[in-house]
Amino acid sequence: MKRTTLLVIALGWASVAASATQYPRTFKPVDEAATQPDFLAFRTRLQAAIARHDVSALLEVVDPGIKNSFGGNDGIEEFRERWRPDDPDSEIWKELGTVLALGGSFDGPTNFTAPYTFSRWPHEIESFESIAVIGADVRIRSRPEPNGPVVSSVSYVILPLDNDTVTGNEAWTAVKFDGRTAFISTRYVRSPIDYRARFTYSGGRWRMNFFLAGD
Repeated sequence: MKRTTLLVIALGWASVAASATQYPRTFKPVDEAATQPDFLAFRTRLQAAIARHDVSALLEVVDPGIKNSFGGNDGIEEFRERWRPDDPDSEIWKELGTVLALGGSFDGPTNFTAPYTFSRWPHEIESFESIAVIGADVRIRSRPEPNGPVVSSVSYVILPLDNDTVTGNEAWTAVKFDGRTAFISTRYVRSPIDYRARFTYSGGRWRMNFFLAGD
């Protein structure tokens, strides 16, 4: 094969790689739950239990060997110790409720993973360096404050994080937009390595067999 041909091929692959990580990249919500009515009914019941902070109903769907972290602290007792669902201030209701509200997708007929920001994250985009915008017409501002000048607005996209900029305020996330630092309300973004859950059908029932964050 001639050198010029090899060069053209190399440039072509480089172009494909560059376009694969071009920002902002469209990343629309996905929710396949309705494709399996039995899972949809299960999830609806679980969401209702979460809304009323029903500890018994929650623990009923937790797999005895649930994976709680990447550190080997697995099992339902560790889950209870970690989340303390009996505590009125437990974060489990907020975290799991958010995960379920953000849809998800099936990996075969017996596994459902939520949210879509994890299950459908593009494998070629570095998860530690990017963030998903989970709303429509979300404003990007030049300063991390509600009245900061609006740079642009985006809907359901992936943006690169600006990990070198510290906002000093958890309500705002620093991103890179049009080659400069900008800020977006944290309530409208989600990291692909934030909390996620997997539900598996076994023994005639659905159970949650992992609920964790990180990588």
